Amino acid sequence: MSKFTHINEQGNAKMVDVSNKNITKRTAQAHSSITVNETIYQQIIDNTNKKGNVLNTAQIAGIMAAKNTSTIIPMCHPLPLTGIDVQFNWQINDNTTYTLNITAIVSTTGKTGVEMEALTAASATALTVYDMTKAVDKGMIIGETYLESKSGGKSGDYRR
Repeated sequence: MSKFTHINEQGNAKMVDVSNKNITKRTAQAHSSITVNETIYQQIIDNTNKKGNVLNTAQIAGIMAAKNTSTIIPMCHPLPLTGIDVQFNWQINDNTTYTLNITAIVSTTGKTGVEMEALTAASATALTVYDMTKAVDKGMIIGETYLESKSGGKSGDYRR
């Protein structure tokens, strides 16, 4: 028997069987960020970017990404998500750079957690901001992406 949970007897990848796990409420919160220049910041807050409403589009992209996580992360189980929220908070670093902090909160009632869905949502949100504003400046920096917290399941709660 393999000592790895995602490797079968032949040494190939497999998705773990969670059918014997208990159904519990599970939530996860992830963070990402993108640092932009003053021109992009002004376009976003004034809603004057030529591609449209940047934050609204990025928020929808994050929600869609969470819903589709199992199609892009090979060993993720498809989950019936019960809630997805993507939130934004600006941090003014100085007079030339501005950081958009992104928080993605995902929940479900199921047999496995939603950490990957929250991380995928936060990442896709930052990538969408980049995509929608790259014509103005390609020097934006997507910051660290990490799990802030999770609750539910056998492993219990986690908070960074």
